[in-house]
Amino acid sequence: MRDILTTLKLILVSVIVCCVLYPAMLLAFAQLLVPWKANGSLVRSDDGAIVGSAQLAQAFTQPGYFWPRPSAVGCDASATGGSNLSPTNPRLTERAKETIERYGLEGGVRIPADLVAASGSGMDPHITIEAARFQAPRVSAARHLPMDTVTRLVEESREVLSLRVFGGEPVVNVLKLNLALDNVAASEGE
Repeated sequence: MRDILTTLKLILVSVIVCCVLYPAMLLAFAQLLVPWKANGSLVRSDDGAIVGSAQLAQAFTQPGYFWPRPSAVGCDASATGGSNLSPTNPRLTERAKETIERYGLEGGVRIPADLVAASGSGMDPHITIEAARFQAPRVSAARHLPMDTVTRLVEESREVLSLRVFGGEPVVNVLKLNLALDNVAASEGE
C-alpha cells in the first residue's frame, strides 16, 4: 500500500511539473522575449480586425491577389503536412501540370519552382521575390494598377528569414503583400 501511495505522489508531482509548471514557464519566457510570435503572429487589418497569421499561408485564388505556394493540405492548418509523394509519382507530376495550367502559361515559359512545388508543411506563408515578380503582371492587370506600383510593393515587402550564409534568400509574406496591395488599391480608388 505504501508503494502505491508513493507512486501516486510521484505521478502527481510529475504531472504538476511537466504539465503545469514547465509550460507556464515557457509561455512566460516567450511572452517576455517574443510576445508577437508567442501570441500567434497575428496580422491585423487597418481597422484592427485579425485577418490571419504571418506564419500560415492562406489560399488566395483571385487573379487580383498574389498566390501562395501550392498546398498539399489546401492551406488547412488543422491538417498540416506534405503529400509525401515521391518525385517519380505520377500524381505529383499531374499536380504540377495543373498548377502550371492555372497560371495560363504557354510552352517554354519558365515558372519559379516555389509556385509549383508544395512546401513540406503545406502552410508556408512565403514565396520568393522571383515568384512575386512572376505574378506581378497578372495582379497589375486584374487590379488595373500600374506595374510600377505592384513591383514597388513587392520590393517593399521583401523579408530575409535567415542569414545568407545559411542559404537565406529574400522572400515575401503573401498575406502581408496582399494587405499592402489592398491598401494601395483603396487609396487609389479602385
